Formats: sequence, C-alpha cells, structure tokens
Amino acid sequence: MSDSSTLPPARLHPDAELAREALSTPLLSRAVRLARWAGPETRVDAGGSLVDEQLPAAAEVLGLSGEEAAADVGEAWRVAVDAGLVDVVDEEEGTVTAGVDLALLTGGAPQDVLTVWLAALETVLGDASVPDLDGLVDAIAAGDGSGELDLASLDWNPEAEAEFLDGVLRNLYLLTVGEEGPAGAPVPLPALAASVLVPDDMPEPTDDVLRQVSDAMMRLDDQFRMLAPVGLVEYQPVDETLLVEPDEDPEESVEPAGSVEPAESAEPQDDTDVSRYGVVRLTPLGLYGLRARLLEAGFEAPAVGDLADKGADALLDGTAVFPPSAAHAETEQWLARREPLAAARELLAAARGSDKSAPLRRLQCQQALSLVGLSAEPALWEVLDDAELGGLARVWLTEHGAADVPPPSEAMIFWLTVDTVAAQLAAEGNSEELRALVEGLARQHSGFFATAWRVEHPATAEVLEAMGRLHPDKKIAKEARKAAFKARSQHGG
Repeated sequence: MSDSSTLPPARLHPDAELAREALSTPLLSRAVRLARWAGPETRVDAGGSLVDEQLPAAAEVLGLSGEEAAADVGEAWRVAVDAGLVDVVDEEEGTVTAGVDLALLTGGAPQDVLTVWLAALETVLGDASVPDLDGLVDAIAAGDGSGELDLASLDWNPEAEAEFLDGVLRNLYLLTVGEEGPAGAPVPLPALAASVLVPDDMPEPTDDVLRQVSDAMMRLDDQFRMLAPVGLVEYQPVDETLLVEPDEDPEESVEPAGSVEPAESAEPQDDTDVSRYGVVRLTPLGLYGLRARLLEAGFEAPAVGDLADKGADALLDGTAVFPPSAAHAETEQWLARREPLAAARELLAAARGSDKSAPLRRLQCQQALSLVGLSAEPALWEVLDDAELGGLARVWLTEHGAADVPPPSEAMIFWLTVDTVAAQLAAEGNSEELRALVEGLARQHSGFFATAWRVEHPATAEVLEAMGRLHPDKKIAKEARKAAFKARSQHGG
C-alpha cells in the first residue's frame, strides 16, 4: 500500500468519548498518577528514568508489586516524560517538575487529551519494537567487552522491526475500516501475520513462509500484550500451552505474570480453535490513533463526516468509493446539516454531466435521495423532463407514492438502463451482481440490442461491450458485441 492510496473512511467516535477512554487506559492513568506524585525529592538518572531508590515508592503509588513492578513503573514513567506530564528541570541534579501538559488532562479540551495520549502511544510503539531486556543483556554480553550493543548477535534490525509492526497495524486498520459495522471484528493473529508476510500471488504458502508467520506470531504476541494497556487494542494472547514443546514438562515451562494454569481436570484443548493462537481487535481509541499516524505518514485516511460541510459534488464523488454502510453514514451527516428540499436540489444539480464519472454520481444521488423525506418532492418534479435526471426522478416519486407521475418514454427507459449499467461497471466492475443484471435485461427485452445501440449516452458502446463479456449465452453475447460495434460507428468511435 503506497502512501498515495486512499483508504476506506474510518467511523470515529466523538472526541469527548475518545478522550474519556484515553484517560481510563491503564498506562496513561499510571503515568498521570506518577506525574502527580513526583515532587522536589524525586530524582532521575541521566536518561530521565527514575533512579532505583525511587522505584519502590513509585510502585506503591501505583499499587504494583511482584517481579514486573519495576518494569511497569519504568514504562509508566517514560510515558509521563515523553507525553509532557513531567519535565526534567536539571539533568545534572536529576530534579523534575510537573509538565505543562499535565494540566491539560483536567482543564483542556478533548483534543488536548488525545494529543497527550498520542504521545503516550508513540512511546509504547517504540518500546514494542525493541527486543526484551534479557535479549539486550545477552547481546551486550556477546560483544567485544566494550559494553556496546551488538545488534548482529541479537539479529535485530530496529528499522525493519518498526516497519514490520507498522505494516501489521496498517493491515489491522484496513480490516477494521473495511467492516460494514462501526467496530471491526476480532482478527486471528495467524491471519494478521500472514496478511503481511504471504505474497498476494502465492496460492499456498511455502514451509519457509509458514515458519516466518509462526515466528511473527510470537513477536506480535509480545507486542500486542504491550499495546493493550495503552488502549490501542483488545487482545486475547496466545494460549501458553501451545508454546510447550512435546517433550517438555508443562509444569517446568515459564508462565507469564498473571497467567492462569489450567485445572488438572480440564478437557483436552481443541487445536482447531483459532482463538487459542491469539485474537486482536482495534479499539475505537486505537482506530483514532492509527488514523492520526497514517495521516502523519502521508496517507489519505478519510473519516466519516469529512464531507459534511462540502458541496454535493464532493459528497457524490467521495462516497462512490466508500463501503455501503460508510456511504450511508456520510450521507446522513451531510443531509443533517441541510434543509431537505435544498439538499435534494443540490444533489440533483451535482448528478448532471456526461463525463465518465457521471453515471456513478447519479447512482449515488439516487441512493442519497432515498434518505430524504417527502418535503424534497418539489425538487424531483422540477427535473421530470430532464434527459439525465427524469428517470431517477420518476423512480423516487413512484416509490414515495406521488400521484399522476407520467410514465417514461421508451427512449428514457433505455437511457436509464445504459446509465445504470455504466454506474454498476464503475462501482463494481464485472461482478456477479452485474452479470445477473445483464442476463435479466436480455431475458426481459428480446429486442434489447436492436434498440440499445441507438441510445444517445456516452457509455452506450462500453456498456454493450461489457454485456457481451458477461452474458453466458454465446449467441446473446455476440448480439451485444455487434450492437457495441454499431454504437461506436454511430458516434465515430
């Protein structure tokens, strides 16, 4: 996916709701508590981390204990510093003070809170791309005695690791915004890893690729465990029993902190249960955060509501590439800001045109008008005799129970048919739905092609050629191709 790609629109929650979620995330709430606890006696080292002597008191403030307490305190403190909740006053003395952004969390606007949360997210994403501490210690020990980090022995490329995680998160974003509902469905970890590593043109992954997917799953399992506390994702980790070697005693395997050992009487695990291999879902807050990062990276990442203050032409062109539910939501927001009759007139005016995109605009216009109430009826009567809009106007009026709607002429029926097929071609290409439409047209009108080639529509020849490609009956397909040739000859093509 290039940074010039336009992604499907994200359906974001209101900023105020997202800000409340950000403040309630475990990691940011810990960072805030540490920032409020820090005072004149707090000391940090040259890197800005709390000195070891301060860690027990900080852990007590956060209610943490056990082997992971120091690491959790360190992560929360890093977030507090990086997000501007704590400022280092004197690097030599190691003194700190409350950061200017701390007050924004209680006195600022929702967008201020989200800006602080985005800074916290960047810290965690940076941490998630770094190997575990034990690996770093081993890499340093494997060096030449200088105490320098030996990346070669660690087999770790910082840029490649960060790029891989970014790619995974982009795919998770795509899977989320591509869903028809407002929230994305949970994604199995194997499928997410495979979406990045398995080439699109590879029908079956090779053993080597499968090994890469398996290794990536283990890395992602660690990374998503780190990303869950900042509120980016909801994550069900990989079942620890899957990590036990066949000849290893399960009781001797190292369990992560907070894990629950299965009861001795538990039933055998189902290896076909994909959820045992890890399941991740992007949260509404995570959707907001990843969209912000994509925009920063130069991607076109629209959100539902972006077109609400734009003209009808922008609405019809923009929603043409949206998934149906997103197009519906975008149109509802656009209509909510306008008086129905004026909105209908604006939509109809924007639907006119003979350019290549015009049929799809008219289809989008028809769908938008289905959401407008009866008060828009005068606008439809006004275009009843319009060559481009008269057909869709009659459809709307009839569906809404208007009386005395004049029947369309044969020429209008054929023009509207060509326009509709052209719109479907632009929207879906050679889809099964379009194939069914083509078969139905040829079946209902025995002399369809004898008349269709004469239709004065810019897309007549293109539509007839498509019907020739799509119709399964060779005789009818040949008739369609002959009609397309006539249409091109008539228009000098």
